[in-house]
Amino acid sequence: LVGRWELRVRAVHCRREHEDQIRLSLQLPRTTGPLSVRRVEVGQVEVAQDDQEIIARVAALDIGKAEVVCCVRVPGQGPRARRMQEVRTYTTMTRSLLAMADWLTELGVTRVVMEATSDYWKPPFYLLENTFETWLVNARDVKHLPGRPKTDRLDAVWLCKVAERQMLRPSFVPPPAFRELRDLTRYRVDLITTRTSEKQRVEKLLEDSMIKLSVVASDIFGVSGRDMMAALVAGERDPKVLADMARGSMRGKTARLEEAFTGRFTDHHAFLLRTMLARIDGITADMDIVQDRIDEQIAPFAAAVTQLDEIPGVGVTTAQAIIAESGSRSAL
Repeated sequence: LVGRWELRVRAVHCRREHEDQIRLSLQLPRTTGPLSVRRVEVGQVEVAQDDQEIIARVAALDIGKAEVVCCVRVPGQGPRARRMQEVRTYTTMTRSLLAMADWLTELGVTRVVMEATSDYWKPPFYLLENTFETWLVNARDVKHLPGRPKTDRLDAVWLCKVAERQMLRPSFVPPPAFRELRDLTRYRVDLITTRTSEKQRVEKLLEDSMIKLSVVASDIFGVSGRDMMAALVAGERDPKVLADMARGSMRGKTARLEEAFTGRFTDHHAFLLRTMLARIDGITADMDIVQDRIDEQIAPFAAAVTQLDEIPGVGVTTAQAIIAESGSRSAL
């Protein structure tokens, strides 16, 4: 008993001896009485009664350019049986995809989930959408665990497990009619971009030949500018003759135009300019054809186009693009 009392006395003495050092390091006020310990009551952890609804028969596709890895998860046999899983690999050819669809039908799959991988998702999605509840999900929503091996097979299994627990949301895929309209409006944008690039090449070519037409004319592809460039291609090199081709408001800039056409335009420049102008005219003709097709297919939604056109800053072309991108939700 005496030994234990001595140990307690030494412990208290040690605490008192080093109290100043502890107080200075922690910036605490000096204590005069014994240190107190506060007890915290911890409540009992309860078991959460979460009813997790699982899709009974689900499939997930990991799609590449040449192959599709399909993982299927279905209930097992018996009341307490575990989930059954099978993974198969198919090519992206149509016959192989049809065989995959038959296999999914035999297993009674109700939902098929796939990631939006480039444009490779389109053939499987279009083939399966009329038979199954087909979901296209954003790859950003399907995150893998850090350090987890990443293969096509493991990706399909992971996507299937996440899908069966309904932890994903589908992306909007428009109906076939709006897909065709979307292809047309997007192609129109591509044509406009290509024509703009070609026009920029023409301007650079004129700069290379020391022709400063873009300094005087705000639009070198107007009526006057096209006539002048056509004359250059035909062999005309006299700055005064070229300047006299100006029309409208350009007639007041004849002196500056004559100075702008003083350069070194050669046959090499004429060849390139002829080719570029022909390409611009061809793209313009294609744009007119595509626009006629758009007007034909968007005719059933003319009322929606008119309503969108009433919004400040939204024209007919933009209204058509909005309907094509958002589908029937904006057209109704």
